[in-house]
Amino acid sequence: MADATERVSVSIVSHRHGPLLAALLSDLDRHRAADIELLLTLNVPEDLSFDPAGFRFPLRVIRNPAPKGFGENHNAAFKASRHAFFCVCNPDIRLPLDPFPPLLQRLGDPRIGIVAPLVRAPDGSIESSARPFPTPLLILRKALFGPDPPDYAAGAPDCTPDWVGGMFMLFPREAFAQVDGFDERFHLYYEDVDLCARLRLAGQEVVLCPTVEVVHAARRESHRNPRFLAWHLISMLRFFVSKPFRRVVLARRQRSRSLPDRRD
Repeated sequence: MADATERVSVSIVSHRHGPLLAALLSDLDRHRAADIELLLTLNVPEDLSFDPAGFRFPLRVIRNPAPKGFGENHNAAFKASRHAFFCVCNPDIRLPLDPFPPLLQRLGDPRIGIVAPLVRAPDGSIESSARPFPTPLLILRKALFGPDPPDYAAGAPDCTPDWVGGMFMLFPREAFAQVDGFDERFHLYYEDVDLCARLRLAGQEVVLCPTVEVVHAARRESHRNPRFLAWHLISMLRFFVSKPFRRVVLARRQRSRSLPDRRD
């Protein structure tokens, strides 16, 4: 059993994820039964296929009377949580091994405000879950030529990407609280980008740990659902006009352009 200062509150939001959700909870029960509390938010009406009391960890089920956004749901779970670390986890994640001990070890460094594992798709390929901050030019290049492959490999040393995806994020409680959690104006998409930018503004590092792995069975709703695509585009535009974008992304590019040319 972990020390009380190393216990984790895990927040999961379900949209009728059914068997995927049950499989993840079984993984957590197998790996971390004594060291977590779980806050499960049902964002839409859903009949659970399992008994919430059937796990060895405490599980609180929150049923929303009306759907809320990604950030709003996890912020509400954070306020109801009580442990020293806070984990945002998608219901379509699987945990072949316990990812928490090595990730918690990284968070022993007070400069780190968030740590994330390497993410694999079910076919074993590595997802691009840690990326440079988006800009209009990068978005255009992605639309024309497709996404760049990940620039990190399984088992590689830790790295500090600009941002990590919201499918699995682990925070010290103080770091999440320092930036007031997710910006709830992002209903869906880009809330993870924005949060990482604000953590950087607060002097916190964003770390990817490629020696730790989880599996993600992503639905990619924005690729086929017009409503999700609209949310994606609105969130992207909101980020591009935000203060974090101006102060982190544009300011960084301005500094790089103003550096003297040191070539011989």
